[in-house]
Amino acid sequence: MDLTIIKHAVEVDDGAKRLSMRFLKEHAAEGRSRLSRELCTQISAELNRLGLTTIPRTLPTSENDFVWVIQKSSVLGEVTNVAAVFANLDKLGQSPLPQLFDNYPNAKAALI
Repeated sequence: MDLTIIKHAVEVDDGAKRLSMRFLKEHAAEGRSRLSRELCTQISAELNRLGLTTIPRTLPTSENDFVWVIQKSSVLGEVTNVAAVFANLDKLGQSPLPQLFDNYPNAKAALI
């Protein structure tokens, strides 16, 4: 699995790029007929190894869905990681800002 083309595309777009799951699948496993949960996990691991993260954190298995691929070392990447920590703390009932996600339910779902 070689996703360096994705890494370069993200770098060219200042650290964030919106991509279809079909595009990710084609570059991760050329010739593969379907996008399985296992393949999504492998793609996430490879992106992580390349210093990239995604929103949503758990990649969808529909090729018609789009995700944001973000460079972890960018400002947006750091903000995303901070937000993910708050989302996980909120999920555990330990959020220092308990009502933070009341107005942002979609954000919380994408960050966990």
